[in-house]
Amino acid sequence: MDLSYLDRTLTELDHVRLTHLLYRNDGSALPAPQAAAFADLLDGALVVPSRRVAPDVVTMYSRVVLRDVNSGTESTVTLTYPADAEPAEGFVSVLSPIGWSVLGLPVGAQAQWSTPDGGRRAAEIRAILFQPEASGDYTI
Repeated sequence: MDLSYLDRTLTELDHVRLTHLLYRNDGSALPAPQAAAFADLLDGALVVPSRRVAPDVVTMYSRVVLRDVNSGTESTVTLTYPADAEPAEGFVSVLSPIGWSVLGLPVGAQAQWSTPDGGRRAAEIRAILFQPEASGDYTI
């Protein structure tokens, strides 16, 4: 899996919760290859206190505007935990390819991910419409 984890920033709370999600006891969070890639993301990220994360970084429950680099089409997604995911409504799981590709990136960065059919997609993070930490919520 060709994912870049450079320049990823996670809050301490997101890092702890995502680590617990990845290593939950039933082992059902992700298949082994994806679990290893997600573990690399968690291990390689810069971890900061929630109160110190920049307001232009995608954190859990951020609402993000993405622009597809090929088509120019914009879409808005909210990054969620798997239990809250509703893809048809724009709520994407952090464990999905698009979810972990945007996690921890700043506005202006390009997220890249593999599709189920083996293709590649890329989107620029155009804006963050809502970030819990920037709104003073450090506990979501």
